[in-house]
Amino acid sequence: MQHTSTQDTLVGLFVASGIVGLFFLALQVSNLSSFTEQDSYTVTARFENSGGLKVKSPVSVAGVKIGKVSAISFDPKTYESIVQLSIDSKYNTLPDDTTASVFTAGLLGEQYVNLEAGGSDEFLKNGGKIEITQSAIILEKALGQFLFKSAEEKK
Repeated sequence: MQHTSTQDTLVGLFVASGIVGLFFLALQVSNLSSFTEQDSYTVTARFENSGGLKVKSPVSVAGVKIGKVSAISFDPKTYESIVQLSIDSKYNTLPDDTTASVFTAGLLGEQYVNLEAGGSDEFLKNGGKIEITQSAIILEKALGQFLFKSAEEKK
């Protein structure tokens, strides 16, 4: 069977479109799909333990992504992690008594910050702070406490 130049061109286009598709899939999985910076404001939350949270991890409210983690640092005085959240400016009606928790999503264990709106009439502003936070649950620590408790009960 003889190959024609049309067949070679079609196979080349098919392979090229597959590579482009894999590239965009990789961007989606790694949270790098946003090339442009959206208009946003920054708020800060302090956690005793931020777990496996990373820069560019999602920030969500009621399951809707509203921003991302922009920076994570350590406070040597309080021994807490300071997490800066970059929230899209169209979500500027979050009450200032909003709470932040570090949760784990899916089977792969990607961690994200979940916000729960409070009931205040005042809203979070650029440079604001989220006062009420819940740290990440460390599976090893929880499992260790469970096993230790089980061993104590058997005595």
